[in-house]
Parts: sequence; structure tokens; C-alpha cells
Amino acid sequence: MLSSTVSWANLCGPPSAGLRGRSKPFAPGSSIRRRRWGGSCWDGGRKILCACTVHPRNWGDGPPAFDTYNSSISENLRVDKDVGGESDVLIECRDVHKSFGDKQILRGLSFKIRHGEAVGIIGPSGTGKSTVLKVMAGLLAPDKGEVFIRGRKRHGLVSDEEISGLRIGLVFQSAALFDSLTVRENVGFQLYESSKMSEDRIAELVAENLAAVGLKGVEDRLPSELSGGMKKRVALARSIIFDNTKEVVEPEVLLYDEPTAGLDPIASTVVEDLIRSVHMKGEDAHGKPGKITSYIVVTHQHSTIKRAVDRLLFLYEGRIVWEGMTHEFTTSTNPIVRQFASGSLDGPIQY
Repeated sequence: MLSSTVSWANLCGPPSAGLRGRSKPFAPGSSIRRRRWGGSCWDGGRKILCACTVHPRNWGDGPPAFDTYNSSISENLRVDKDVGGESDVLIECRDVHKSFGDKQILRGLSFKIRHGEAVGIIGPSGTGKSTVLKVMAGLLAPDKGEVFIRGRKRHGLVSDEEISGLRIGLVFQSAALFDSLTVRENVGFQLYESSKMSEDRIAELVAENLAAVGLKGVEDRLPSELSGGMKKRVALARSIIFDNTKEVVEPEVLLYDEPTAGLDPIASTVVEDLIRSVHMKGEDAHGKPGKITSYIVVTHQHSTIKRAVDRLLFLYEGRIVWEGMTHEFTTSTNPIVRQFASGSLDGPIQY
């Protein structure tokens, strides 16, 4: 998880506009809008929205921009080539590096996320998968390299003033629900804070979005009264709710950080199917047009790889060492991918 300093600064804007130490009420007559906020609940109280808009780039047919230790490990790496121009590219990372102190996490990542894609970022623990999500979401700035959102280079971190063109939502690994708020208040949090909608209308939207993820009648429960799988679904409902009174609703890319971590196989299947159905069918559970254009899932779980994504990026020691479609994962000849897929103790990955 992120530090509270980073997440509050970028999720909720300056202190006067954020939740921590908020002194002004949300709006008259609203229990949640009158509520003062403590510091125990942070990260993910509202969706991460960004507004950068991806400069055309011709990857060409040349060799990869990096060579993983000049070994056969990189022989199966496939560079993402242009297909049908660049108008469908939503997010692009170019030669992204990131370090924390003396520890280098990302070592030159380059990839594109296109409209309509379901992409999985996989690999052993500690290889920088969650860091990639935070860089894409604008919560971390790369030390070197560039991030483009719909053709516009992002400078610095995400801010509330950058909202236009594309929204990026991040579903945190632990769901990150406010433990002192009800499910209704958690799911409708962004609308309570920033929209002009009535409380009755927000309550209706909350109920609709909860129903879309298979939850009904839980609006008045606290997070402590929910199972792990239910918390994940509440977090998903919070990520897809939006202000439908706006004239223009921007398309959205969702980033999932280990959405099935800690869940039993059945609960994992429920969440995996929800990720698919809510975003890729073009409509939600009520038959209304969807607005989620693409999503990226960080996961270790094989069932999530098989059920929830179509294309895979394999990270190892901060580099993309393999890229392919999901059905190619178990037949890859890359030694790192083969070891990861089989769970063998013998191979390049050492613990």
C-alpha cells in the first residue's frame, strides 16, 4: 500500500479539500457530509482520476530496447507493435525506471494499453507489478522515462485539476474501505464529496452499482460486517460509480491490484467473472451502456490469469521478459515463464 502522505496528497488534493483533518461540512442535512474524518482510513476513499491525454510512437521491427542479462531468458520477448495506428492507445509507458533509495524496482518498462483490452501483469513477488500500477495511476512519478495518457505526456503526479479525457480508477489490494462508514457511504463517497446530486439519487446509484456486482441489501452494513469477497465487490462498485448528471462522462481504465488475493476459489471466481462482465460486455447488470474501456490486473493467481485477462505482460526483476496472449502462457518456452506457470523450484527464479 502507499504511504498516507502520498495517497492523500494525490487522491484527495490539498489538505483543505481532502479528508484528513477536513473541517468544513460536505453539505447541509447530510450525515456523511457533516462527518469529520480521522486518519485511520486512507487510500482508495475515492477514485483516482487523471486527465492526461499517447503520443504516436512507431515501435518498429527492431530488437527490444533492453536485453535481459543477454541471455535466452529474453528470447521470447515480443515488442508491442502498432496495429491500426495509435488512436486506440489509452496508456503508454516508455522506458520507465523507478527506484526507492538504493533499490531499483523498474528497469526500463515499455508497453501500451489499448482500447478494449484486458491485460494482466504477472510475475514473482517483488518484481514491481504494483509499482507499475501506481505509476500508471499517477500516484508515483518515474525517475526516468515517460508516461502518456491518450497522447499527452503526464508531468508529475495526478491532481484533481487534471480531470478530462480519461479517468483512471485503482482498486486497491485490500479493498481500502473506510471502516467507520457504511457500505452506502463508501460506494457513494466520491458523489457525496464532489457532485451536486441529491442524497436520494446517490442512494439509488449506490444500490444499482451494488446490484451490478451481485450485492443487495448491504448498504447499511459496516466493512467489519462483510466477508473478504464482499469487501472486494464493494470496492469494485465504488470504482465504477460515476456522476451521471454530467453532460460528458469520460471513458475509464481500471487498475486492479491483486483483486483475488486472500479469497477462496469460489469467491475468486465470483470476482473474476465480475471483472469480466462489468467491463467487457459493454453494459452493466441492468443493461445500461458501460464506460469501462480497458482494465489491467496485477495478479499471481492462475485462475485470475485464465478467466479475467486476454494479454499478459510478465515482469521479472523490473523488466518485461515475456509478452503474449493468455492461451500462450502455459506453452511458453521462456524458462522464467515455464517455472512460474509450473510452480517448480528449479529455474531462474530463486527464493
